[in-house]
Amino acid sequence: MILASLNVRQKKTVVMLFLIVSVLAVYWQTREFNFIKLDDNLYATKNHSIQAGLTIQSIIYAFTDIHTANWHPITMLSHALDWELFGDEAGGHHWTNLILHLFNTVLLFVLLTRMTGAIWRSALVAILFAVHPINVESVAWVAERKDVLSTFFWLLTMLFYVRYVKKPDCSVQKSFGYQSR
Repeated sequence: MILASLNVRQKKTVVMLFLIVSVLAVYWQTREFNFIKLDDNLYATKNHSIQAGLTIQSIIYAFTDIHTANWHPITMLSHALDWELFGDEAGGHHWTNLILHLFNTVLLFVLLTRMTGAIWRSALVAILFAVHPINVESVAWVAERKDVLSTFFWLLTMLFYVRYVKKPDCSVQKSFGYQSR
């Protein structure tokens, strides 16, 4: 009954705190994980351009890399930043994935709440996303940074789009008959 007495902003804050605690409870142990030999060497442990940290050379490398068979400069820059901050301490690299997943979980809740206005249904979807086993690989494997990063930028894009569409003078609203709330 305590939740019923809270205003909308307080309910959202409670949900976000619950989401944060849930993500930390599930993934906290990744801080103790080591690098693994499956792809972490391409992105981190044997990638000397990234291990230099954030330098002009590593920035150029991030935008010209073909060594990993993928072109994802933001991912490579984030790995270079990890080397700058944590060196060869694998836990720090894992911690970055955990923090990005935490942001993604909260952003998903904010996005769904803005789109639907339904706090509790949005919270349910966000908590399922937060702890669903399908996300373990993306959070617990350093080389899968690209997944949590792409999700982060996708959610930000969706938030900006929803903000744009909800503007009173938005031509998208007029074209499709949307009404601003």
